Amino acid sequence: MSDFPVKLGSILFTLVEPHKGHEVAYNRWYERDHFYAGCLVGPGILSGARFVATRPYKELRQVPEPAITDDPMRGSFLALYFIERSQQDEWGTWGAKEVHRLHKADRMFPHRDHIHTKMYRYRWGAFRDADGVPPELALDHRFPGLVVSFAEVPEGGDRDAVGEWLQNEHLPAQMDGSSAAMCLVFTPVPIPDSAPADIPRVAADAQRLMLMWFVDRDPADVWEAEFAGQAKALDATGKARSIFAGPFIPTIPGSDTYTDQLS
Repeated sequence: MSDFPVKLGSILFTLVEPHKGHEVAYNRWYERDHFYAGCLVGPGILSGARFVATRPYKELRQVPEPAITDDPMRGSFLALYFIERSQQDEWGTWGAKEVHRLHKADRMFPHRDHIHTKMYRYRWGAFRDADGVPPELALDHRFPGLVVSFAEVPEGGDRDAVGEWLQNEHLPAQMDGSSAAMCLVFTPVPIPDSAPADIPRVAADAQRLMLMWFVDRDPADVWEAEFAGQAKALDATGKARSIFAGPFIPTIPGSDTYTDQLS
């Protein structure tokens, strides 16, 4: 087989900040209960992984406006879940019911804030290597680092046209010889009215693209050389503007590593 039938369809992206003094309790609740009960046991899940941005990584963030977070020091833990394309609607229906079930069972953690929690549709990917890691295996490959960036097309602009430019021109040039093995590109799924009230709503969904760079080195080591100038380069084109960019590293499951390094 040269084209495998299992395809990445959607992802859940959830960036969270535990309240001061509750970092360890949050980490243990999330990885020992919610990571599974709230997401991973649902139908169609391909994989899940958690990432963290300690203070040195948050200090590298580029946050020109409060579009994703109003404070670059907020948003320490990132959880990602990949959902198979043919079952993404089934998982969404299950997830909407499951979160309410967990609330009623008092299995949610009140001492944390959702900074940015949304479903995203996978659109396409740019790849450095001719036969590298496929997008469906990006989380299971356990890359040493992740860089997340958000771009916003001007009101009235053509997001699809910007996506084509990124895919055919901008990203191939950026990735050639870089530490980024792939860059996966997503568009937001509007948050349904039935979602919990503590999940922030976003008015500019139709104008945004999310880029997720999986890097095979510690992203802090290559930030200045490979990522720090990307926001200015994008802004200079006039096609879109950068509204957030920041690096993350994987958490170490079964440990409280990094919980004392968030601020």
